[in-house]
Amino acid sequence: MNTSPSSSGIHLRVDAVSIAFRHRRVLTDVSFVASSGERIGLIGENGSGKSTLLRIAAGIQTPDTGSVAIAGSRYAAKVGLLHQDAPFKPSDSIDTALETAVAAARAAVKDIDIYAEELAAHPDDVERSSAYATALERADYLNAWDVDTRISTTLAGIGLDSLERRRRVDMLSGGQRARLALAWTLLSAPDVLLLDEPTNHLDDHAVEYLIRVLRAWKGPVLVASHDRAFLNTAVTGLLDLDAKPLPHAVTAGSDDGSGSGFGVTRFTGNYVEYLTLRANERERWERQYRDEQAELKKLRAGVRENQQVGHADWKPRSEVRMAQKFYADRNAKVVARRVNDTRSRLESLAKRQVRKPPNTLQFTGLTSAGFPMSVPDRAAIAVAAHEISVVGRLAPVSFTVRTGEKLLITGANGSGKSTLLKVIARELPADDGVLMLQPGHTVGLLQQEVAHAPWNEATNLTTAKEAYRSAVGSELASEIPLATFGLLHPQDEYRPVTHLSLGQVRRLQLAIILADPPEILLLDEPTNHLSLPLVSALEKAVPEYPGSVIIASHDRWLRDEWKGRIITIS
Repeated sequence: MNTSPSSSGIHLRVDAVSIAFRHRRVLTDVSFVASSGERIGLIGENGSGKSTLLRIAAGIQTPDTGSVAIAGSRYAAKVGLLHQDAPFKPSDSIDTALETAVAAARAAVKDIDIYAEELAAHPDDVERSSAYATALERADYLNAWDVDTRISTTLAGIGLDSLERRRRVDMLSGGQRARLALAWTLLSAPDVLLLDEPTNHLDDHAVEYLIRVLRAWKGPVLVASHDRAFLNTAVTGLLDLDAKPLPHAVTAGSDDGSGSGFGVTRFTGNYVEYLTLRANERERWERQYRDEQAELKKLRAGVRENQQVGHADWKPRSEVRMAQKFYADRNAKVVARRVNDTRSRLESLAKRQVRKPPNTLQFTGLTSAGFPMSVPDRAAIAVAAHEISVVGRLAPVSFTVRTGEKLLITGANGSGKSTLLKVIARELPADDGVLMLQPGHTVGLLQQEVAHAPWNEATNLTTAKEAYRSAVGSELASEIPLATFGLLHPQDEYRPVTHLSLGQVRRLQLAIILADPPEILLLDEPTNHLSLPLVSALEKAVPEYPGSVIIASHDRWLRDEWKGRIITIS
């Protein structure tokens, strides 16, 4: 099961790391230590810097300030990063790709054979004996003795064991390539393991296998994930990179909640416990802010008012002028003391008051722009599929979906969930079967693969707002602006699409679909790449959508909470 190096005591130290892109701060003064055996989940809003932090930890990206160090390894520390770029060539075969992952282990075994032969010929040679011992130690460190077994076990664990190993990488599906990249990263046996969204293309069996591997991993593990069930069971702690300005610090650019806060929040516990903690912290902050603002308002009013003891025009009836002056002076002193005391309290509270809690990005729902149907006919059939199939990709499947009905499609990797949605969206023809859609009903598909976005061919300077306008048309973009949906922060609308995170690009894709809400909404793995709060908001919005919704997903959390109909394809 264990594919990590055999040594222990390795730790990753990130010290005061900060980085900004084109005057946009992403990470600020991030410091933490990940020790051997720790599995730390990175969470945060889309664009909060999770992938950037992983690249910095891997040495691929250099921070503006700060440092990263790995200590405790007997050899030059090796870092393994699973991210968007595959570690093998498209022209490679599966077998060739995997062999590059275990090349160091294979070389260690060969070194042992070479030194063994030399030592046999010169048994009394001290240098050869030492070299042989060093080679043995290196092979043990790399778990070099069971490479073939580890390859077979890993492929079976993530669902690639049925593939012919001579098949070229460019002949694999996107999900298969992603799983092969995961296998490659695990088999390379790094001292520090860094994973970016490792469960996006894994079914239940593969996720359980990955969890077992990570629990046995001896080095530190950092994993950026939006998989709530995975975070709840696989990690030993969480690092929250969400923008969280300090309550008493007014940070430039963070008033709308989109600027970077300082450092990270570390939490030892599961995801559900952390959600409760964050909600309680936010509630306390908001309550303290309200109470302090009310007190400040009261104190300011106290300073403005000309408070006096008694009535301003009151005079003693029979006192002489000296007595009148005595009472007037006493009254003035009391008033001055009260005003000064009030002013002092006002100044003190103004200096130590908590700042206003930043606005958080709020998804406004699936029908923010209004829905074209007034009252959906719940008796009508929106989608009818009879023995729909695609050779090699989708086995025959039959089902019906009524207008307004919500359907969840599940199934193992390779069962054809994404293929089925593409057939319904008329983006892929079926090889057999009959598909019928309600006449006049439009179809919108949120695809799983962000790489297929229509603006990929556009200039690198195309902003999110320009891409939205180009996709939906100038008239509709003016009537229903991108900001309508609460999916992107205002300043992110003016950033080039190529500078957005995968999650932000997916948000843009969703906004384009919702600008003219379809009667049939298809969501392919909608929880992939999206931030945890948005995923929760999206799930709550689905039941309220007037049209039909068909979701293809392997997300266990979504499946467990689903209230509608479920079909499983194989």
